[in-house]
Amino acid sequence: MLVCAQLTCYIKSVNMSKKKADLKVFILGEANVGKTTLLYRYIEGVFQDQISTIGASFFLKQWGKRHVSLWDTAGEERFSGLSNLYCRGASAVIMAFDVTRPSSFHSLRSRFLPLVEYANHNCLVVVTATKVDLAKDTTPIITMAQGLEFTKTLNKELQLTTVPYFETSSKTGKDVTEVFEYVFRHCFPDENLHKKTPPVHIKSRSSTVDLETQSNDEETMKVGCC
Repeated sequence: MLVCAQLTCYIKSVNMSKKKADLKVFILGEANVGKTTLLYRYIEGVFQDQISTIGASFFLKQWGKRHVSLWDTAGEERFSGLSNLYCRGASAVIMAFDVTRPSSFHSLRSRFLPLVEYANHNCLVVVTATKVDLAKDTTPIITMAQGLEFTKTLNKELQLTTVPYFETSSKTGKDVTEVFEYVFRHCFPDENLHKKTPPVHIKSRSSTVDLETQSNDEETMKVGCC
């Protein structure tokens, strides 16, 4: 069966239109757990509800002197085959689940963990609980202890000083920036001090992308098939 997808790219920093990404970060998780909202909150600094991804999208961002591509894919099972392709070359993976939906946590191991095998060797895996602002005492949620234990098993080959598990809220902004800063500081250990570059919106244009050799250096674009 042919699955048609749309790939959307946004450049959010100065002088990125001709730069090749130094780091690829991939976000995994079921549909509607808030992956795109999390990414949008980090990039734009605002809460944007009801954002959905069709196929895949990625943002190009400057972090200090480094250029980072942040990838997000739709969580529906019909796009699982595409996720294998997009994971290639990733040095870090952010696995997101809805803290109010225990099933979305358990699917990280059963459905999404195998995709990490397509990423780079010794890939950092960050686990992120989303929508903590919605959690209530009566809601069956995943505890922090469960999240920490699961995250430890995913990074047992890495010598980490802290466990990369975060409980976030895209609505309030709780620990959203901390998720991405942890990734960048781990992948660029010699650049702990950096000057943030303000985002710049670049006009979109149509283009085509070879997903096997895509170099993450195009201007803002939308790509679709069908």
